[in-house]
Order: sequence, then C-alpha cells, then structure tokens
Amino acid sequence: GSHTLSIRASDKRQLSHLSLTAGLIMDDLERELGPLEDLEDNDSSDDDSSKRGNKSKLPLVSPMCVETPKETGFHQSTRICLEQIREALLHHRWQEAAEYMACYAQMLDDPTNGTAQQFKELIWRISAEILHHHPNSKMEDYNNIYERMKHSGVRHYLLICLEHSFHLLLNGHIEDAKRQLSAAEGWRHGKESAAQDQRTKLIQAYRSLLDYIIWCDKKFTHSNSDNANSDDNHGMHNYFRQASVNLKEILKKPGVWDPFILCYVEMLEFYDDHEEALKVLNDYAYDSNFPPNPNAHVYLYQYLKRHNTSERKLMKVLKVLQVLVPSHELMLEYSSLLLQSEKKSDLQKALGVILEMLDFACWRSNLDVWKRLKAIIQKLQLQKDWKNVVSGKMAARKDWWPALHFTSFHASKDSEENPELMEVKASLTKILCPG
Repeated sequence: GSHTLSIRASDKRQLSHLSLTAGLIMDDLERELGPLEDLEDNDSSDDDSSKRGNKSKLPLVSPMCVETPKETGFHQSTRICLEQIREALLHHRWQEAAEYMACYAQMLDDPTNGTAQQFKELIWRISAEILHHHPNSKMEDYNNIYERMKHSGVRHYLLICLEHSFHLLLNGHIEDAKRQLSAAEGWRHGKESAAQDQRTKLIQAYRSLLDYIIWCDKKFTHSNSDNANSDDNHGMHNYFRQASVNLKEILKKPGVWDPFILCYVEMLEFYDDHEEALKVLNDYAYDSNFPPNPNAHVYLYQYLKRHNTSERKLMKVLKVLQVLVPSHELMLEYSSLLLQSEKKSDLQKALGVILEMLDFACWRSNLDVWKRLKAIIQKLQLQKDWKNVVSGKMAARKDWWPALHFTSFHASKDSEENPELMEVKASLTKILCPG
C-alpha cells in the first residue's frame, strides 16, 4: 500500500512539474519576443482625454523572433523554424513540432550565437514538452534529449538531471532515477553559487525520496514473505538510514516540504522512533522560520490522534488550524472535541467554529455540520445566557446569513434533495435569525 501511495504522490509532483515547465516555456517565448510595446500612442491627436494616460493591459502580438539587420541565412532559417514550432505547439500538432525541432536543435552548434544559453533552455523545455505529448515517444527519446542537453552547458545541468529522474520514476525505473540523482548530487562546477547549493539540496531530497520508495518496496516484500531473514531487515534499514540523512538536512531549511515530511515520519514511526517523529512534526508546524502551512498542523494532528494523545493536546493543534483555514473539514472534529469538553467557554468556541464553517458556501448543504450546530445550541440552551451568546455570535452575520442559508429557494431545494437537512435548518432559523 505504501509503495502505491508513493508512486501516486510522485505522479502529482510530476503533473505540477509539467505545469511549471509549460509556464517556463511561455516565459522563454516571451523573452524571444522582446519587450512588449504599449498600445497607447503618446503622440496621438485623439481628443478623447479619458483614453490618455491609461495603458492597455493587452499586449500586442509580436513575432517569435525579430529579424535583425545582420541576419545570416542560417539565422533566418532557424527563426522561421522557431515560428513553425510555435504554431505547431499552439495547435497540438506534435509530429510536426518534432520534425521542426530536429532542425532547430542546430542552434546548439551555432558559434556566432551570443545568447546560446537562452536557446539551450528553449530547446530543452520545448523538446520535453513535445515528447510528453507525442503519441509515439519512447524512453530512449527522452534519454537522448536529456543527455544531450546536460552536456550542452552547465547552467541547467542539475535541473535537467532532476527532471530526467522524475520521468524515469514515473515510468517505473526507480533505480535508474536514483542513479541520475546520485550522479547529480556529486556534480560541481566552478565556485558554488547560492542557487547551485539550493538545487543540490533539492537533488539530495529527491534522492532520499527514492530511497524511501525502495524502502517501501522492501517493507512490502518483507511483510508478505514467509522466509524473511536478518539480511532483508539489514538491507531495508540501510535505505532508511540513507534517506534519513538527507531528509533531516532538507527539513532544516524553511519551506514547504510536505511529501518529504510524510515519508520521513512514516519511516520513523515504523522503527518506533516516536520522539524524533514528534519533534520533526512540531518543528514543521510551529517553527516561525517556516511559512504558515495548514498541512503541517494536519500532519501533527493525525500523528497525535494515531497515538492516542489527550483531547486537550488535539484541540490545541486544531485551534491553530482553525485560524489558518476556518473552513477545513477537520473543524467538524474540532467542534466535536469542544462540545464534549466540560468547560463552558469551550461550548461557546464550538459554536463559533461551526458558524465559521457555515460562512463558507461549500458547507451550506452539509447535514453533519448543521446537526452539529443544532447539538451545540441544544447544549447551550441549558445555560441562562444562551440567547446572548448566540446573538453575539450572529451579530456580524445577521445581514447576510438569511440570504446565504434561509431563503425560500434553499427551503424548496432542501425539501426535494435532503428533507432531513430542511428540518434541521427550520428548527434553527428563528434562533439564529429571529428578525
């Protein structure tokens, strides 16, 4: 099961990566276009003063490559070729784009090209995009283009290695993907820059992710084998140790590391190192150097819940999550914990939590949320000041909640689709919106 989940997580990362690639392609094409001109003509004699001083937000459509005075026949051919590639890409004519791309790659061999690096990146990204969509592309085609681009220059070497490994991973070549990242991890060129250091750390993190996937494979095999021995355990632990070293380092750097956190915690949990797992999750959620991340609090809550932590500690985690994402589905669990509490203030908090959930249209027709609200109000009604508590919470909502929840349209719709929901809402209408 763990192995399957890991591959699916990789699929999601690859999809995100491909979206980024497509965006970068467009960025590169815009660089080819050169600076965009404003539509406004400052010298215009137009008498309409309302048009003056207002720059249009619409860019002019410019040619892919502008002809230069000293353009050679070779440059003219490649410029026209790039225009044809652009047209083929826009119309998803992948075979045509591939044929033109085979010719355009000659730009790599042009010694007179002063912006060669720009063209190298353009060739790399467009080639990968074409192969991704081409119905007859093979793994060998990917390997060829990635290897060629790696050795065409050093600037994007690490990024190309990372992308190459993603593609190998998606196609099930886990060991090959790991070899790619291991080679990239030891690569150095000149004086190490801050960007190069960051990319190296990322390479290390993804190599550790592959160690985790192999660890999952071995764990699955071990758990389903009747002949498991100490050598199997030792090999499995080696992959855990290799993955842990880099994962621990990468998590020291502020950022969003969700997939890496989950992998690391799963392995720590497997080896019963709960102290380290809890430390990792607490640091990820509460370290002020990290950006606010709702998932960090979700992971911490789920871990604590798995290990039967006290309700008070669970509520503490969910309280922070509620501030970050008041519409989060876990707020239903938070309200349940508050409702079960003996503290009077917790009951009022539960009312606030559920009302904030219902401020969002996504929960408008959720029966469980409305039933929870009814249960909270029924318990509140045992207190003398319950009306003041409810009216205080509804004061800022009285002008717009009726239109959000209590119109005749909602009543008609609920009576057809969910009669029980209609009954629950009807019992609360006069309490929440007495006017």
